[in-house]
Amino acid sequence: MSSDIDPKSGFRLPLPNREDLDEAGKAAFDRSAKPGASLAGLQGPGGVQLYSPKTAQWSNSLNRYLRFDAGFSPRIRELAILATAREMDSQFEWVAHEEEALKEGVPQSTVDIIKHRRPTTGADETDAVVIELVRQIWRDHKVTSEMFAKAKTIFGPTKLVELVMLSGNYAATAALLCTVDMQLHAGKKPLLPIP
Repeated sequence: MSSDIDPKSGFRLPLPNREDLDEAGKAAFDRSAKPGASLAGLQGPGGVQLYSPKTAQWSNSLNRYLRFDAGFSPRIRELAILATAREMDSQFEWVAHEEEALKEGVPQSTVDIIKHRRPTTGADETDAVVIELVRQIWRDHKVTSEMFAKAKTIFGPTKLVELVMLSGNYAATAALLCTVDMQLHAGKKPLLPIP
């Protein structure tokens, strides 16, 4: 752990005290501290977002919509999150979501394809499209016409756009976590092979 990590928050800023926050901040604190509200609680994006509680309200609403109300199966949702976490090398996001992905029916072999950046040959066709789409967005910075057509055929235009937005939401979170050097929760081990 770097010397600039706050031992209580697990990142480079101290966790704000609830009583020092304005009403929006207190609401954001309570949302993040509520058991089961997120996979990470206050030692995660929710704690960092207390420094911008007005944006946290909007980003949390968007995240909840994209994860739970946009109509993606839990399997597709977790595939997109894992693929994004891998392309962003976000150890924190990966550790928070690998177990969730397995619980939601993503096969270990598919998790390993993403984790080790293996070709998607042999993966379920829809899984492969999600993984390759995310790889093209964040690794190649260009989505081919062929990939776009495959994804549009599977998801339709609206769900395709929302799938990209879901990935973008997790890429933004990964950027935030990287900036504050978010540490894994106590007892959690790194799962991504990052040099």
